[in-house]
Amino acid sequence: MIAKLLRKFFKFCLLTVLVFIVTSFAVVGALRFFNPPTTAFIASWQLEHGRRAYQQWQPLEQISPHLQLAVISSEDQKLPHHFGFDFDSIQKALSESNGRPRGASTISQQVAKNLFLWNGRSYVRKLLEAWLTLVIECLWPKQRILEYYLNIAEFGNGIYGAQAAALSFYNRPARQLTPWQSSLLAAVLPNPKAMSAAKPSDYVQTRAREIIAAGRQLGGTDYLRQLDR
Repeated sequence: MIAKLLRKFFKFCLLTVLVFIVTSFAVVGALRFFNPPTTAFIASWQLEHGRRAYQQWQPLEQISPHLQLAVISSEDQKLPHHFGFDFDSIQKALSESNGRPRGASTISQQVAKNLFLWNGRSYVRKLLEAWLTLVIECLWPKQRILEYYLNIAEFGNGIYGAQAAALSFYNRPARQLTPWQSSLLAAVLPNPKAMSAAKPSDYVQTRAREIIAAGRQLGGTDYLRQLDR
């Protein structure tokens, strides 16, 4: 009797895992070609504040290459080359934070988290993030991953995506952002609620200059061509 129940339980677990895998690939595969109506993070913010967040989706070619380079320089300089995870950064973060990895997430991981998951540090969420990152890397080209990131990242309280940020802070579309404006936007990404790209503190301005320097070291906007490979 117990053996029979265990077999049924095992079959149920196996079926659940298979359904989850198939569903993951189907949803992520569809989102390669269709823009999402919202994200988990945006929906959570709207529920918390009782109003709509500000977001206007823009294709990657309508977003300034200076901003594309700035977020890569700031958040994930190995984006064209890794398969979702920067293990060197993870190892460094682990060694510097007593076993609690911080600041080691790639752009791919951040897209997986912001699009599908909730904020937090639980092992379940991290496992789901890792799985969804792998699926995204399997099914999406790097340019699509960057496009998602630039459209769903939070740049201010309730302001999501490059277009909304550019219009809100600089009264211009995302395609017209200057290198300095782009670097300021990238500088606030770690904590857009505490830092402002519209009224940047000394720290934000210093960080922006560092991002510009890092972009130059990568080779400038020509580095973006590596996303095509």
